[in-house]
Amino acid sequence: MYSELIVNVTPWETRIALMEDGSVVEFHVERAAEQGYVGNIYKGRVVRVLPGMQAAFVDIGLERTAFLYIRDVYDHLSEFEAIFGRTDYDEIGTSPLHCNTDERHLLSYSPPPFRIEELLHEGQDILVQVSRRPLGTKGARLTSHISIPGRNLVLMPTMNHLGVSRKIRCEPERQRLKELIDSLRPKDIGFIARTACEGLSPTDIQQEMEFLLHLWATIQEKAENLHSPSLVYKDLDITLRTVRDLFTCDVKRLIVDSRPVYERILAFLETFAPHLRPCVELYEDPIPIFDTFGIEVEMSRAIRKKVWLKSGGYIVIEKTEALIAIDVNTGKFIGKHCLEDTILKTNLEAAKEIAYQLRLRNMGGLIIIDFIDMEDPEDRELVFNTLREALKRDRCKTNILRISELGLIQMTRKRDREDLNHLLCEPCPYCDGSGELKSRRTLCYEIFHHIQSEARHRDSAAIEVFVHPKIGDMLINEEAHNIELLEKSIQKKINIVSRPEFYLEQYKIS
Repeated sequence: MYSELIVNVTPWETRIALMEDGSVVEFHVERAAEQGYVGNIYKGRVVRVLPGMQAAFVDIGLERTAFLYIRDVYDHLSEFEAIFGRTDYDEIGTSPLHCNTDERHLLSYSPPPFRIEELLHEGQDILVQVSRRPLGTKGARLTSHISIPGRNLVLMPTMNHLGVSRKIRCEPERQRLKELIDSLRPKDIGFIARTACEGLSPTDIQQEMEFLLHLWATIQEKAENLHSPSLVYKDLDITLRTVRDLFTCDVKRLIVDSRPVYERILAFLETFAPHLRPCVELYEDPIPIFDTFGIEVEMSRAIRKKVWLKSGGYIVIEKTEALIAIDVNTGKFIGKHCLEDTILKTNLEAAKEIAYQLRLRNMGGLIIIDFIDMEDPEDRELVFNTLREALKRDRCKTNILRISELGLIQMTRKRDREDLNHLLCEPCPYCDGSGELKSRRTLCYEIFHHIQSEARHRDSAAIEVFVHPKIGDMLINEEAHNIELLEKSIQKKINIVSRPEFYLEQYKIS
């Protein structure tokens, strides 16, 4: 598989596309007007403790207070053991941040031995890291289990854990890395070997380990001298994060259209991965880089609800508050032999496209897929396996259940950043995101009811109605008879005035 990273840099935003065999599979954007927060470390202040939810609100200096769950609280066990005399606990674990990388290690844990009100109180200062940026009306999600990522390692100073990326599949290499890191790390300091760590020498690993430990010491020292709320450590910008997290040996080249950023990338790689410097190219063609690689066209399609399949079938993607529903249809595809073959081919094609769209759009949470009903159990199994195989390319963790008797697949997908629609779109101010407006006739009759209600309180001989031109045309032409009846009923003249600047549902009665 041929993979490449395309980086487009402008004064107002930086856009990055990960391409596989000529198709965009991941899209990242960071805008100057919209700061990134995930990975940043703050000295925050607890403003409210919620025993009923076993969580707390923490002020870290953002517009909305951030949310901290009990399992994300670094408990300083030795301190609380001395205070409460409690020793009946197991190691508290969590899923560390790992700087949005593909190395997702869920640590086993026992229920927290303390309650939130025992660990935190209002006015308390606490060092926290943003694990999920603010979404919609929700504040940022926090963790006090700090994780500091490097090119090859992730430092977890608050957790005594040792892990190896699942993408390193060679068991002898996994064991080598575990033993090597365990022999080099300080006591009770956790590390994870990232995918790029495979094959590294002990010297390279030790150098990065010392760098990360020094960085953590600097963060601690800075935090002690700051008042809360304050930003203690800011993660790398999107370009260097991408180089750190995505630019592995699997990526054949990285192309960037900005010379200053090109030079920054080379300097970064000189320190952490000098062998990748020859794979970085500067794009200097006058044609915009995203146009050259066809990315602009692909991104415009990626926010549409309906996605056409090559066969002529299509899928419809609908997002709700709690889940994502995906419907599969044969569309224009009529097949060649029999109905069962037509359905199977459409479902197989849809399974691959759905896996691709989930990754491209970064959609997460509960996902329900409504495949076209299949009679043959073997066909259902084939579609399920095709979807599961296609999802293996996804860096985000997925969990998929087999097709039910109703032809539905239930699955979940973890995500740690906003989906593409949130990044590129906002709800329509007219339909409030529903995607639908009231029909013109409905609006006409709504205006009639409003006039009936208003007429009783008006002494004037006439009522003026200001409407959108399309509504005005229907009132004057198709609804003229009803207006005459309404005028007789309220004994007032009704004047219709079209206003081109009004949107379709807007009207005014005076």
